Amino acid sequence: MADPREEKLAKLLVEYSVKLQKGESCLINAVDIPTSMTEALIKAVYDAGGYPVVNIWNQRIERAMVENASKESLEAWAEVDTYRMKQMDAFIGIRGIANVRELATIPAQSNLASTYYNIPVHMKTRLPYTKWVVLRYPTEIMAMQGGMGTREFEDFFYKVCTEVDYEAMAKAMAEAKTFLDTVDQVHIKAPGTDLQFSVKGMGWIPCAGEMNIPDGEIYSCPIKDSVNGTIAYNTASTYHGHQFKDVRFTFKDGKIVEAHSDDDALINEILDIDEGARYIGEFALGCNPGIMNPMDNILFDEKIYGSIHFTPGNAYEDCDNGNKSAVHWDLVQIQRGEYGGGEMYFDGELVRKDGVFVHPKLTCLNLSL
Repeated sequence: MADPREEKLAKLLVEYSVKLQKGESCLINAVDIPTSMTEALIKAVYDAGGYPVVNIWNQRIERAMVENASKESLEAWAEVDTYRMKQMDAFIGIRGIANVRELATIPAQSNLASTYYNIPVHMKTRLPYTKWVVLRYPTEIMAMQGGMGTREFEDFFYKVCTEVDYEAMAKAMAEAKTFLDTVDQVHIKAPGTDLQFSVKGMGWIPCAGEMNIPDGEIYSCPIKDSVNGTIAYNTASTYHGHQFKDVRFTFKDGKIVEAHSDDDALINEILDIDEGARYIGEFALGCNPGIMNPMDNILFDEKIYGSIHFTPGNAYEDCDNGNKSAVHWDLVQIQRGEYGGGEMYFDGELVRKDGVFVHPKLTCLNLSL
């Protein structure tokens, strides 16, 4: 029997997120998810008059493909998948978390795959040329990460994914954007953090359910060489299978000149993948009122109410400071009082304190369920 929550989620993804039109092709990339969810997505695509294309995948196959790969084998794989992606109008990527440490013991190979597979297929093709949305599917591993029972987590998942009023969120973000687009200087203060940079002329991009589910962020991008100071992130983040804790960066003229974490050697290895990995490609404000605590799952953590993320690596084309990299790592700092607090200043004026917007042009982002 089909789960009506899966059907509701599939309808949201197809009709609201990618806005699939009659006659459009949609690639469903289904990774470690139940057949019933894939079936629900196929039905939703057909109901919209579209043409579903399905790729069934899992993490163990991903590891097998990456573990012994060469530059040449990755380029051959990427050529095929890039061709397929170019035929698509839309992309829905839905992934269940089976083993968050699957790639932990092959960091060098994971970095190689980022460069020779992810860049051509996803960064250069999917992101700019398809209507896309990515999300996770609730699993027991995710429930464990969230500190909940499985059924409890499923209830939480569907609440923050399908019961949020994304149209109201979009309206609030559009209102805030009018002011945000005028901002030049940003100054962030928090425990271990004193960071300054400029976003002048970069603009801000609202995210209200179209590219991610759950959603709830509005992002910009620093002028590449403008970042100076320090930042200490207060949430753990898994990258290529390793859970990094206590990540701290020092910047000089945009570049990360000092990086620390629970594993200094490994984090610097990631930042040395290419020149762009040590520069910032995104600065975002998290404002989903249904997501309050971290669970080491970036699609949730970056939307945490009262948070920011400050992202080493590649800049998106719709808010591009020119930085290009195989890395795009959304590291999160929560600034609500129970996580140590924090202050954010735009052009010298306090706009958010302890995770709550205090500037009259931005209080519209103090959203509620």
